[in-house]
Amino acid sequence: MNNSEQVSESADESATDPANVPAPNPSFAPQHILVTGGAGFIGANFVHWVARNHPQVHMTVLDALTYAGKRENLDGVPAANLTFVHGNICDAELVESLLSGLNQRSAAAVPPIDAIVHFAAESHNDNSILDASPFLNTNVTGTYVLLEAARRHDIRFHHISTDEVYGDLALDEPRKFTEDSPYKPSSPYSASKAASDHLIRAWHRTYGVKATISNCSNNYGPYQHVEKFIPRQITNILAGIRPKLYGTGSAVRDWISVEDHCTAVWAILTHGRIGDTYLVGANGEMSNIDVLRMILECMGQPSDAFDHVNDRPGGDKRYAIDATKITRELGWRPRFTDFAEGLDETIQWYREHEDWWRPDKDATEAKYRLQGH
Repeated sequence: MNNSEQVSESADESATDPANVPAPNPSFAPQHILVTGGAGFIGANFVHWVARNHPQVHMTVLDALTYAGKRENLDGVPAANLTFVHGNICDAELVESLLSGLNQRSAAAVPPIDAIVHFAAESHNDNSILDASPFLNTNVTGTYVLLEAARRHDIRFHHISTDEVYGDLALDEPRKFTEDSPYKPSSPYSASKAASDHLIRAWHRTYGVKATISNCSNNYGPYQHVEKFIPRQITNILAGIRPKLYGTGSAVRDWISVEDHCTAVWAILTHGRIGDTYLVGANGEMSNIDVLRMILECMGQPSDAFDHVNDRPGGDKRYAIDATKITRELGWRPRFTDFAEGLDETIQWYREHEDWWRPDKDATEAKYRLQGH
């Protein structure tokens, strides 16, 4: 199960709460988190999860509300837990005003920001191939601005990154990415994320910024933009459009529920070793063609009811995450490991939220057509 809004109230979420396991470092209990990109896919799920599981924590969401972020993604988060600021992480004056408390609501008695959880990023590979400049601005310059602010105010900083910084693996090898894997980014997007990871490590070593990094595998779940692989296929079928598959579909991705990713981020933020990197995955390797066929089956379509389109330039063959370190050190493990069940619930979410994805669908497909995808 992956939908943070549909988790059974009887579920024991303490199973993944690092407060219940020994930690290598003293615990950190944030009181007020600046969540960058908190109106986007993973960021919004994180905000909902924290509000539900740690209601004593206040969150200020800073989001530029690009095409991939929506203010309504935060609907339902109690007002007592949330301050929303529409702005760009590259705006150093705005970021400084937030950490200085100058932009807080006068009526809100909340403590100063004591942590940054940095989700904000341009993240779509196809877009980075067409124009890399937004990726350099947001993912590199924006990260620099946040790091400088964290340095000035001496606050905790957790950076969300991607497994794509490691390049890819061969389809027929047993090896997985670990924290010691060399960086070999393949696309402008992954190169920009690799650059931001290196900035985090440099600011920790040079200036002592209290930073951690997580590199996560492919997420799925609610609030994901229709440009991404799983929601694109689901919404194509719902819209009466034949799904599209890059190349032969043999590329393998390592899937994880966005809910599980959120619990991992919390574990690292509150118990992670300062200066360390943690890889986050759920042993969810599947080829793209198998995922598409599962979607088709779940939605009552023939298994061959899709079209092949040209693969993107430099497409990676396989991603696979070894999450041994975060499991061993922090006691974290994924709870939602039945991919078929999670996929079915994701399909149901998009069925029930057509008003959420429909306004973006036509423009997204038009862009893909121009690219031959």
